Amino acid sequence: MSSRNVLSEMKDLAKDMYTKITKKKQPVLKSPLRSLSNVKYDPKDGYFELMGKTKERTMTAATVKTFAQTLRMVALSKQLIETDDIATKREAYYVSKNWDDARFKEQPESDTVMDDVEAMMHVNREQLGFIPEEKGGEIAGQLVVVDKDADTGKPVKIDCTKMGSGAYSVPTSVEDLKFETKAKFILAIETAGMFQRLVKHKYWKRVNCILVSMGGVPTRACRRFIRRLSDERNLPVYVFTDGDPYGWMNIYRTLKVGSGNAAHLNEFFCVPNAKFIGITAKDITDYKLPTHPLKEVDIKRVKDAVKNDPFVANHKEWQKALKDLVTLKKRAEQQALAKHGLNFVMSDYLPKKMKDPKSWLP
Repeated sequence: MSSRNVLSEMKDLAKDMYTKITKKKQPVLKSPLRSLSNVKYDPKDGYFELMGKTKERTMTAATVKTFAQTLRMVALSKQLIETDDIATKREAYYVSKNWDDARFKEQPESDTVMDDVEAMMHVNREQLGFIPEEKGGEIAGQLVVVDKDADTGKPVKIDCTKMGSGAYSVPTSVEDLKFETKAKFILAIETAGMFQRLVKHKYWKRVNCILVSMGGVPTRACRRFIRRLSDERNLPVYVFTDGDPYGWMNIYRTLKVGSGNAAHLNEFFCVPNAKFIGITAKDITDYKLPTHPLKEVDIKRVKDAVKNDPFVANHKEWQKALKDLVTLKKRAEQQALAKHGLNFVMSDYLPKKMKDPKSWLP
């Protein structure tokens, strides 16, 4: 949605509320229910899609503060769009300290209202002028990113093979970027440490790929970057995470199909063609990897996934993988491969995985 359309939606919202109040009717705020209970997953589409459940908030004496906060957040967004400015989520929280009785006590309250506005307007928060605090991910390898000079508007080419010992940082907005590459695939990596090892030894040059450091659960900018790069250059995506429920269900699944909380945007922020080549229970056994015991939170995450996650319900391979890990009662980090040598991951593990599609998980 263009900035002009977003502003138009905001004005329509304000006008509707004003009309109802002047007619002494109670205004209502409606937005989609953002949870796994309100999403469906069709492998043909490849991402979590919203079903029809919504939540409605009617203005009463009990909800008047939330209404005021929501409208102030919309007004702040309108100001940002009109002045071509941005605000981090943290800055938006501090701006609210000027809102008298509508101010937020803690940032989680502010973040929730921001998410509600985003869902209500059916746009992503970057289009509302709000940006995340966290980095968007890092890139190294066979890729030239074509950006624009902020002052002149002229193209600027960033060669990701010439970043020295560092890497290219994904910006908060990636919609206007263009890509030049002859790489064969994208390798998305959970931990910054493993990413740095592969960058240090120029693994990207050895196998002609693009390396992406997700740094845990990938930010929306990181996911959108991978999605656009994959789609526009027709590149397969392989994901390498730890062997634990968090790496599988929070990091990989979020990258591949999205989340319940952002179901209204998953179509644009997921990578349906991603394949999992990370640590599995079979790897832990076959490579005799050092492990940690599964924690209660891990077991709970598995139970929740099996019971409530539409993605898991649609893939027997993931049901078996989760069951095998619980049976093993162990989890392993990707760095555990260092038991066999610091560079074993490059000399043996990744090459073997890449040559054996039967070992991949969907």
